[in-house]
Amino acid sequence: MTTLISFIVLLGILIFVHELGHFLAARMAGVGVLKFSLGFGPKIFGKKIGKTEYVISWIPLGGFVKLLGESGNEELSPEDEKMSFCKQSVWKRMLIVLAGPGFNFLLAIVIFVIVLTYGLPSLTSEVGEVRLDSPAFEAGMLKGDKIVSMNGEKIEFWEDIRLIIAESKEKQIEVIVDRVGKEKLFLIKPKLSKTKNIFGEEVSAYLIGISPAEKTAIERRNVWDAILSSIYKTWEISKLTVISVVKIFEGVISPKTLGGPIFIAQVAGAQVKEGIIPFILFMAILSINLGVINLFPIPVLDGGHIFFYIIEIVIRRELNIKVREISQQVGFVLLLMLMLFVIFIDIERLNIKVVNDILKIFK
Repeated sequence: MTTLISFIVLLGILIFVHELGHFLAARMAGVGVLKFSLGFGPKIFGKKIGKTEYVISWIPLGGFVKLLGESGNEELSPEDEKMSFCKQSVWKRMLIVLAGPGFNFLLAIVIFVIVLTYGLPSLTSEVGEVRLDSPAFEAGMLKGDKIVSMNGEKIEFWEDIRLIIAESKEKQIEVIVDRVGKEKLFLIKPKLSKTKNIFGEEVSAYLIGISPAEKTAIERRNVWDAILSSIYKTWEISKLTVISVVKIFEGVISPKTLGGPIFIAQVAGAQVKEGIIPFILFMAILSINLGVINLFPIPVLDGGHIFFYIIEIVIRRELNIKVREISQQVGFVLLLMLMLFVIFIDIERLNIKVVNDILKIFK
């Protein structure tokens, strides 16, 4: 029950935030909004304010926005035509569509800011291991040394160390450590070494040969630092999401790593048991994934609409409505096939023998 409720809450918030972006952008652009619904299905309560009907519906899985003139084939009065979505400039339409994914990214940034200002357990700057024949070993660093500064910058957490080493490349780094209450200075030159990235691929990176093993401390940041760090984290996760999709098509990552609604529900339920912070961090990551995926140039998704608008800008006229309708149908079928695929993976991941035997028929 906890798993189901957490999944409904999670999905509901993410979809609602997405649609809220469309709603607010449309209102700011002067586009008429016919309906703004919290939830789907039959309505529990509705109230019309101006031209907009605000509705609360029975199925709490997000919400939806219905814009005036959205389909492009409605008969409208001259007054309504001015507020019709399809009569707006291509740039306005593009911004309204972009606002949905934009709000998903904004939600993630807000969550990260809240968590970073509240406090998050992070690895300390204490060295857990010094690899033999590494630059750090040759300089004299030992396990248990606590790095207090690098190139004059104060160090508290391991993430700061990683960033400075990556940015320095082959330049010598001035490292000050605390060793049993006494400060020691080391001059260390990072070495280009072979390592494996998160996808298991062998890559080259500048390293000094130290690792953290597992002490943590609560990391709290001031609001400005938290905002900058949150924007950076959102960008990094967005980039990682795109790279992961590319790696699946390249065959580097197995498609079986994909997770559908069952997997998301299981993880959401597990995160709720861990506490509110892990749950909302998981929500932030999913919100970023939703934002990125919605920007893919697939008809039906926001990215598909944006792709059509770009074509419209290039050819200086709207695409034929029949072409758009066929594209939407193809896009819908593709998404349906993808959803069925990830659901099959989810079911197989449950490792129920009878179900696995049935799924073998489809392989």
